[in-house]
Amino acid sequence: MTGLTGRLHAPQARRGLTLHPGAWWLWALGLATAASRTTNPLLLVLLAAVAGYVVAARRTDAPWARSYGAFLKLGLAVLAIRLVFAFFLGSPIPGSTVVVTLPEVPLPDWAQGVRIGGRVTAEGLVFALYDGLKLATLLICVGAANALANPARLLKSLPGALYEAGVAVVVAMTFAPNLVADVQRLRAARRLRGRADKGVRALLQVGLPVLEGALERSVALAAAMDARGYGRSAQVPRAVRRVTGVLTLGGLLGVCAGTYALLAAQGAAYGLPVLLAGVVLALAGLWLGGKRSIRTRYRPDRWGPRAWLVSGSGVAVGALLVWAGGAFPAALHPPAVPLTVPVLPLVPAAGLLVGLLPALVAPVPVPTPVPAPAPIPARKEAAR
Repeated sequence: MTGLTGRLHAPQARRGLTLHPGAWWLWALGLATAASRTTNPLLLVLLAAVAGYVVAARRTDAPWARSYGAFLKLGLAVLAIRLVFAFFLGSPIPGSTVVVTLPEVPLPDWAQGVRIGGRVTAEGLVFALYDGLKLATLLICVGAANALANPARLLKSLPGALYEAGVAVVVAMTFAPNLVADVQRLRAARRLRGRADKGVRALLQVGLPVLEGALERSVALAAAMDARGYGRSAQVPRAVRRVTGVLTLGGLLGVCAGTYALLAAQGAAYGLPVLLAGVVLALAGLWLGGKRSIRTRYRPDRWGPRAWLVSGSGVAVGALLVWAGGAFPAALHPPAVPLTVPVLPLVPAAGLLVGLLPALVAPVPVPTPVPAPAPIPARKEAAR
């Protein structure tokens, strides 16, 4: 019985059992796809709760893993800004339930269609709430991927043809986590010195060291890349380079067109074939482009069964919401006019719970051991 219980629990993350970082990004993109297919606030809140629970269960104590809170605050800020704009600048949704009437500012003739103040309707605010909550959930899903996937390991796992572009992408993705870690570190240092860590003055005094640290990290990264011979490539014929460019560009265009068709309300019939054709062309271009890279990988991350389960759960959530868009259109997109209470569709809600699978199958992160303080030597008794 003990052996069976041990096999059911996820093992601790160690060399050979760490989850591939690409699996976390596929899981998060699947949740983001699901968020883009609905404006139901109940489903969006449930989706954000699923992402938050997985982050809380499988987040490490690395500096870049602390960025989830910043993305959560950013999503709430976006939601608040959307509501403020709808309150003061109006909404394109007509409504009859007037909440308040603000003084309207007269505008010139060339600003037709734009107003400041006027009637604020409940229907317009509800529409803004749905729209802002959708964007906030997308930001939360991206924040979950940033908090769970190791950016250095993600860069190491990229194909050779995308290594140069991958460096720029990884540096861009790690900017927010490093910025959050620097701000937290400097605020803690100010508190230890008895200085204020809140307010405009404290923010200005913290901003300069943060920017200086970012510049120092950029210079150190450039020096490390130059010392390791970054940018060197093997010689390949010009025809192979042209074919590689055509295949990669055509494949990426096909992927974009197919993804747009799948996410749109119409176009799913031709979206999947175009997407599959684009993926095949892109993979062929990446395979040819990888011949220019002469770098090697030390202990490459393996895509194991747990990575398939994690990425598959996210893809399943996205695919289920795409299907539910045609089966439950009214439940996934509750109307703002007339005002109706949104209902929770049971089938899509149960499908969103599949996104909790990584909290059960992903390896448990091992906390970084904290060194014990050195023992204080006992005082010797003074000789009488």
